[in-house]
Amino acid sequence: MKPKKDNVVLIGMPAVGKSTVGILLAKKLGLDFVDTDITIQTKEGTTLSKIIDSIGVNAFLGLEEKYCLALTCTHHVIATGGSAVYSSWAMAHLALNAWIVYLEIGLDALKTRLSALDSRGVIRGPGQDIDSLYRERIPLYEKYADIRIQCEALSPDQVLTRIANALPENSRRWPHKEYDR
Repeated sequence: MKPKKDNVVLIGMPAVGKSTVGILLAKKLGLDFVDTDITIQTKEGTTLSKIIDSIGVNAFLGLEEKYCLALTCTHHVIATGGSAVYSSWAMAHLALNAWIVYLEIGLDALKTRLSALDSRGVIRGPGQDIDSLYRERIPLYEKYADIRIQCEALSPDQVLTRIANALPENSRRWPHKEYDR
């Protein structure tokens, strides 16, 4: 018997709107919300960019994987960091009880939204620009996605409506936690 999928995990490039849409989607579906980037910053007591500067990219990816693997929540919308897809372990863990929703955006739209890569804490290789980062990550997002939502020309409300409509019928009527016993 397949485990019940009672979470929604949002993946996609930085600045695509995972956190913004995630909060709105959680409210619409009556679920709780967690943002793995905020969890990491809160637990580590500093910003993502400072963590990356102090421990390096590879160690940060291990830290991000650790926090994703520690998630055991149900009835949540989970906004992941854009680099969570580098960990097959983390993605397999998240997919056990979640619909993985890839928020897609084109490269030109991404360049308009995303600036200051270093201060934002965007994981990338030395000297890697946004174009090559985009080309590197897109196949990973596509690999893990159960649902894909093209969202660059949509408002956050339109994106959340498309996600809610794309979820299987039984997932659109999640029981509230207190009734799910």
